[in-house]
Amino acid sequence: MRESVSKVLIIGGGFSGMSAAIQLRKQNIETHLLEIDPGWGADGAGISLGGATLRAFGTLGILESFLEQGSAQDGVEVTAPNGHLIDTIPTARVAGPDIPGAGAIMRPVLARILADKVVASGTRVRLGQTYESIEPDADGVTVTFTDGSSGRFDLVIGADGLYSKLREWLFPEAPKPQYTGQGVWRAVVPRPAEVNTLKMWVGPHLKLGLNPVSAEQAYLFLTEHSGQRQHIAESEQAARLKHLLVNNFTAPMVRELAAQITGDSHVMYRPLDSLLLPRPWYRGRVVLIGDTVHATTPHLASGACIGIEDAIVLAEELGHHERMEAAFEAFQNRRWERCRMVVNNSARLGEIEIEGGDKVEHANIMRDSTIALAQPI
Repeated sequence: MRESVSKVLIIGGGFSGMSAAIQLRKQNIETHLLEIDPGWGADGAGISLGGATLRAFGTLGILESFLEQGSAQDGVEVTAPNGHLIDTIPTARVAGPDIPGAGAIMRPVLARILADKVVASGTRVRLGQTYESIEPDADGVTVTFTDGSSGRFDLVIGADGLYSKLREWLFPEAPKPQYTGQGVWRAVVPRPAEVNTLKMWVGPHLKLGLNPVSAEQAYLFLTEHSGQRQHIAESEQAARLKHLLVNNFTAPMVRELAAQITGDSHVMYRPLDSLLLPRPWYRGRVVLIGDTVHATTPHLASGACIGIEDAIVLAEELGHHERMEAAFEAFQNRRWERCRMVVNNSARLGEIEIEGGDKVEHANIMRDSTIALAQPI
C-alpha cells in the first residue's frame, strides 16, 4: 500500500524551505511553511551563484525573474593581489545554451522572488512563529505551534538552517557547527564598467571577490583569517573593510573600490562555520534538508545551490516511491556525495587561504568543483 503524503509542514522559510514548498505544490500536496521571521526577508548583500543554481532556478520556475532582476555572466577570473591574471575558470552553461554559466543577485531580491513564487503556489505560510512540540507516530506527526494552535501532518521537513533547533531535537548526538578560522566581509559597491564576470584577487591570507548583481551594482566579498571568532561593531565595519583592502591589495581596481565604500554600502561581517551531518538525514516522518545537514562556507558559491537542489530531489523522490522511508533513502543517497564534495572542497579552499598555500591548487579545486557541479543532480 502506498503511504499517503497529502499534507506537509516545512519548518524554515529560507531558500531551501521555500524551494521545497514550490516543488511539493506542483504535486498538489497541501503544504504549510513555518517561518519565525515575521518579515520573511533575507539579510545581507549579494549572493554569487553557479550554473547549477541557475539550472535549479529553471526547475523552480524563477529563472526568468532572476535574469530580469539579477546578473548572469560566464567565467571566473582569478588574479594575484596586484591584478596579475593567474587563471580563467570557465563556467559551463548547464542551465541551457542561452543561459550564462554563473551570476549573482542581491539576497533580499532573491528571497522576494522565491517568496512570491511560494505564495502563488498556494502554500499556507505562517510567519512570526515556530513550533512548540513535535510528536511523531506511525501514521503522522502532530505539531503544536507557539501561538497555541496545532496541526497534523504526514511529513515534516526541517529547513531551519545551520543552528537548527529541529536537528538538535531529532539527532541530539549530531556534530555541532564548527568555526573554520575565517570570516567573510560583504559589501555592495558601484559596478565598474569593465567588470562583466566574477573577479577574484587571491592574496597570501585573504581572498577578495567582485561579482555584478545588477547593471549598476556589484557585490564585494572578502574572506579573512582569524584564529578567534570575532565580533566587530557595525559602526566599525566599513572602516575595517577599507583598511583590509588598501593594505593587502595593490590592484588599481581594488583601490578604487575601497575608496567607494561608505556607510551606505551594506557592509557586514560574519564568522564562517561549517557542518556536514553524517547520514541518516531523517528519522521516522521527519527529514532534514539544506544548511540543517550540510552548511558550507561560501568559497564555491554553492551553499544555496545544494540546499535548493535538496528540495528538488526530495520532492522528486517522494513522487517516485510508495514508501516514505524509501523516498528518504533515495533522497539522501542522491545528495550525499555532491554535498560532501561542496562542504569539503570549500573547507580546503579556506585552509589554503589561511595558510597562504598553493594558488594553483586553489584554482584547480575551483575548476574541478565547477565541473562536478555541472553534472546532473
